[in-house]
Amino acid sequence: DEIDDDVIRMHLYAPDLPDPDLIIRTSGEERLSNFLLWQSAYSELYFCEVYLPELRKVDLLRAIRDYQRRKRRFGS
Repeated sequence: DEIDDDVIRMHLYAPDLPDPDLIIRTSGEERLSNFLLWQSAYSELYFCEVYLPELRKVDLLRAIRDYQRRKRRFGS
């Protein structure tokens, strides 16, 4: 059998979901911790100091507003 992008994708976490446009990383850490490495290649990353249990609606809205202001280049 030949290994290609589709074969790899089918063995990833949540293969039926589309790649995320935005990944919000909480707790002040500025890294992905090897989470969704393949799927996050063209994702926009947003880092916030708040820990996940304390994430509020206003924090989520800030992340979305920041994302909306970005010009996505998809790796270029």
